Amino acid sequence: MLPMLPTTAVAPGAWRYAAICFAAAIVAVVVFPPGAAVALALGVGVLWFHRDPPQQPPESGILAPADGRVSVIREEGNRVRVGIFMNVTDVHVNRAPAGGTVRSVDHRPGAYKPAFSKDSDRNERVVIDCDDYEVALIAGWFARRIHPYVEAGETLTRGQRIGHVSFGSRADVVLPPRYDREDVLVAVDEAVTAGETRLVATA
Repeated sequence: MLPMLPTTAVAPGAWRYAAICFAAAIVAVVVFPPGAAVALALGVGVLWFHRDPPQQPPESGILAPADGRVSVIREEGNRVRVGIFMNVTDVHVNRAPAGGTVRSVDHRPGAYKPAFSKDSDRNERVVIDCDDYEVALIAGWFARRIHPYVEAGETLTRGQRIGHVSFGSRADVVLPPRYDREDVLVAVDEAVTAGETRLVATA
């Protein structure tokens, strides 16, 4: 079934991808009419994939940076990492888990393994370091366009949009060192919502 056009905003750059499909549909009307419907459907699908619905962040807690399902909860030294796999049906706009000041935005080249696999720990990523916590936007085997919205020195608010990954794939948050695994409120395979679901109760 053809997805409905989004009634909410879409992520920056989404119309650029969709415009290619819509232009192809116009050409196809003349040279290959059946292809016009396919190209039009692809364009609508691109906009639906990049939809950016409003969220209502709670006033406390460390929040999920992405829509999807929790795929990783593990200790790394004195920190805890929570990873969220974004399926193709999930919203792919990512949000700040808590307030803070961006210390750095670091692009790290890597592989393009499926985001749900353990090998994705070596994938290309953009790491947004907010000193107290960090968020990693991770590419997958198909998702290879990471778009951070923030820069070093910028002050974030809880639930603020911080970026998106076009056509994929995973977002991790490394919790502040004062939290341990027992503080985490979610479990592996649990569905979460960016900017709304609390990963820990207080921040």
